[in-house]
Amino acid sequence: MADSPALVEIPLFPLGTVLFPEGPLPLRIFEARYIDLVRRSLRESTGFGVVLIIDGAEAGGGPAETCNVGTYARIVDFSGEPGGLLGIEARGERRFRIHARRREKNGLNVADVEWLAESPAVPLPAEFSDLGPALDSVLDQVGEPYSTLERKLDDAAWVGGRLAEILPLSPAHKQHCLELDDPIARLQFLRPLFEITSEPPDGSDPLDEDLDPDGDDTMDEDDEDSDDVTDDDDDDDLPEDSDDDPTRS
Repeated sequence: MADSPALVEIPLFPLGTVLFPEGPLPLRIFEARYIDLVRRSLRESTGFGVVLIIDGAEAGGGPAETCNVGTYARIVDFSGEPGGLLGIEARGERRFRIHARRREKNGLNVADVEWLAESPAVPLPAEFSDLGPALDSVLDQVGEPYSTLERKLDDAAWVGGRLAEILPLSPAHKQHCLELDDPIARLQFLRPLFEITSEPPDGSDPLDEDLDPDGDDTMDEDDEDSDDVTDDDDDDDLPEDSDDDPTRS
């Protein structure tokens, strides 16, 4: 009989996007529960789990369906913004699978998760050698935060992760890439979809596909986030302890 996986508790951050290990995630936050989460993450040097919403709105109350597989992220920068918004940039670290979840009194969702195996360090194979220079050029076109990332253009997992993030794929395809354990299999999936263009890719695809027709990789989420993605500005102090007003003036 196989041993049960070791589980750890992490806070969840449901979003309409897919984050990959080593990928950047700029956010603007105004909900009190997530401002509190950011303050706690910075104070305790911890992170949070990013999971894709596949049914339900990001903003407001009500149930939402999310994927079970997500990426743990850690904040690398933050800034105060006009209107009481908090801007952060997080960085993906490692994948996880949700086993159980619950909601705290303040509305924050937490989950018991199993860490998934990290992608092995695999050099970019010769058959994909053209993707490194092509990705290098595209990252410069996309701009921040990608243009300033440390680049690992000879690492198959890193190249596949960045391609999956910036290519104009549906969230279903991005999630499929995230759940692939083999970085070469991820490149094989992405290769036919990769086209170099002179314009920055548009990653704002609608949730127009079923992520898991069999229902094995989704769960119902009691609540969801209401954050927008943006670039960060200059550093500033975090807001004071938040109250019940999610918009904070």
